Amino acid sequence: MELNPKETALVLIEFQNDFTTEGGIFYGAVKGVMESSNMLANTVETVKAVREAGVNVVYVPISFTEDYHEVTPTPYGIMKGVVDNGAFKKNTWGTEFADVLTPEQGDIIIEGKRSFCGFASTNLDFVLRSRGIKNVVLAGYLTNCCVESTMRTAYDKGYNVISLTDCCATLSQEEHDNAIKNDFPMFSQPMVHTDFIAVLNNETALELKGKGYE
Repeated sequence: MELNPKETALVLIEFQNDFTTEGGIFYGAVKGVMESSNMLANTVETVKAVREAGVNVVYVPISFTEDYHEVTPTPYGIMKGVVDNGAFKKNTWGTEFADVLTPEQGDIIIEGKRSFCGFASTNLDFVLRSRGIKNVVLAGYLTNCCVESTMRTAYDKGYNVISLTDCCATLSQEEHDNAIKNDFPMFSQPMVHTDFIAVLNNETALELKGKGYE
């Protein structure tokens, strides 16, 4: 596998305090999976590497108004959990980016995410295509929700999709492992962040090819 950094975007999904940081509304729910893979530190390491390589860094946060009037008045499933817990409200600490993953000059912040697919209510596709992006690399929350939803759409839209399995987290280890084992390979090329960085740096090509990364 070879990647042109200028045609590659690292898409960071919802690295916001309500997930990433103690005191965040859903931090306690995802903490176990985060710690099991060291996902936050892995992501920080990946962001550093991609910036040095010249890869586009794209943040896709989610936020809602105080009364959640952007969503159905009778939410169910995961959205009901967001509304019932008062998560990701605009202009609150919970929607701010994690301190260790603050956007830098030149990074792109996608606005308008109100649903779980990063493409659904945003201009993400327009931004990626306008910059000539062919390779979409995914990391974030939740493994089996927003990451997977964005992955499926990116796959359908014809992007080359890579998912960083140790840069994602969700509500339980069982859900995380199931998504990575059974769903990620259907819609992306799953790999750990160190293998992705090696691909980016054109390192250990033969070793990576042996792992199935053509």
